[in-house]
Amino acid sequence: MNKESIEEGIKDIASVCAQVREITGSYIVGNQNLVETILIGVLSDGHVLIEGVPGTAKTTIVKLVSIMLGCESKRLQCAVDTQPSDIIGIRIWNQRENEFEFKRGPVFTNILLIDEINRLPPRSQSAFIEAMSERQVTVDGRGVKLNKPFFTIATQNPFEQEGTFPLIEAQKDRFMFSINSKYLDADDELEIISREQKGSLNWSFISGKVKPLLSAEKIDRGAETVKEITVEPPVLGYIRDIIIATRNHGDVRLGASSRGSIALLRGSKALAAINGRTYVTPDDVKAVAHRVLQHRVILKYESEISSITTADVIDQILGTIEVP
Repeated sequence: MNKESIEEGIKDIASVCAQVREITGSYIVGNQNLVETILIGVLSDGHVLIEGVPGTAKTTIVKLVSIMLGCESKRLQCAVDTQPSDIIGIRIWNQRENEFEFKRGPVFTNILLIDEINRLPPRSQSAFIEAMSERQVTVDGRGVKLNKPFFTIATQNPFEQEGTFPLIEAQKDRFMFSINSKYLDADDELEIISREQKGSLNWSFISGKVKPLLSAEKIDRGAETVKEITVEPPVLGYIRDIIIATRNHGDVRLGASSRGSIALLRGSKALAAINGRTYVTPDDVKAVAHRVLQHRVILKYESEISSITTADVIDQILGTIEVP
């Protein structure tokens, strides 16, 4: 791509993302960081894990953004008895054709919302690993390609223990970004109550007013444009230093893998595009660092007992490393 086409593509991305933010803000109170994280994930071809208490509009935001992205979306409500075949699909006997045919599961879509992923037992969690990494699933020993683009957004409630299974580390690492969905502050809570009183929180009301702004083809084109964003060598070195620091920090038992390096680079590029720039700054890297690292960095047991959090460690790393 030449310089002019890249600049024009970035301008289009920034314009559409601004519209998504504005429209989402008209129907959703707060949670703009979550909207931004979803957009970053879409533009960097990465999956998003949303952690937070129930009732904070996680699912509504995902459904709303899915409409605006103009892609096919499906929702999988997870349960302890969910089987891999409920996710991937199953082969059934077709008497008319006298042969087995494959009935595709919900994973065959563009945007898959996995609700309460930590209710899945490990065997069913593993059904997503190949899909998220390679954009394909294996059926009867043969690889079957998924739709393009394919993007998953998973939610989980970390405070509920009954009937849940911790995400296996291999599964967590497949999520490029994660974000915590928190309670609203007092003013936003009052706004929620006021909107409910007016009847404007009803999903049928919201979905009937929101129209697609993009399509699968435009998303693919936008993701290709984002890859062309300039990252100078000092910024690349800054990303490296952050990742290495997570591996050498005294409170960390397991630091970020090379997937973390890739996620930090891709996420920084996507954020630069959302903000209308053709180059990445250290501030872009800082802005996505928590979203890339918080689910990858595992603390030592003694650090957890001392009430040290992953966020504290990431802040310390970002405050220590020299900014180029």
